[in-house]
Amino acid sequence: QVQLVESGGGLVQPGGSLRLSCAASSNIFSVYAMGWYRQTPGKQRVLIAAITTGGTTSSVDSVKGRFTISRDNAKNTVYLQMNSLKPEDTAAYYCNRAPARGTDYWGQGTQVTVSS
Repeated sequence: QVQLVESGGGLVQPGGSLRLSCAASSNIFSVYAMGWYRQTPGKQRVLIAAITTGGTTSSVDSVKGRFTISRDNAKNTVYLQMNSLKPEDTAAYYCNRAPARGTDYWGQGTQVTVSS
């Protein structure tokens, strides 16, 4: 059974930082690349950063240089360090394997709000 538990979101001022965590079940964490996704109301969930089992990372241009994805294989946990946050980063953030399939289970996500 797949488990994904995201945490670490909250309200932060522009320019601030947050660190998101995602505890995943070992049946996906140890096999697949993992990613962080975000979704705003009325829009599709979008993959913004990914990390392979070997630690190779990638991210979309809008977060490159500001967000860093990492993983702790001993804890089955993937992190997203978010710095220099902007109001347009406001979204619900989710983790899952990367790329996710249409039938994949999703956790509850964690809300990030960037506002003064």
